[in-house]
Amino acid sequence: MAQVVVYSGPQCPYCDQAKALLKRKNIDFEEHNVKEDSEKLAEMLERSGGRRTIPQIFINGNHIGGCDDLYALDRAGKLDEFLA
Repeated sequence: MAQVVVYSGPQCPYCDQAKALLKRKNIDFEEHNVKEDSEKLAEMLERSGGRRTIPQIFINGNHIGGCDDLYALDRAGKLDEFLA
């Protein structure tokens, strides 16, 4: 099973959409609220190359990007490869 990490925040529709897609695929994920945890925000910035938008999604340590990137992978039929 893939290790999925989602850096997110409250009241973020893009975060909600990304998490909904992962849930529909029955993928467990670790979520970090970067709005309430400055250490996790610093971790996200370091891992994502300075990207400040949320969500930032990682699968098995690979930076996927944000919600649009996650959905683009799914539409291209490549998300399941990352999750396998």
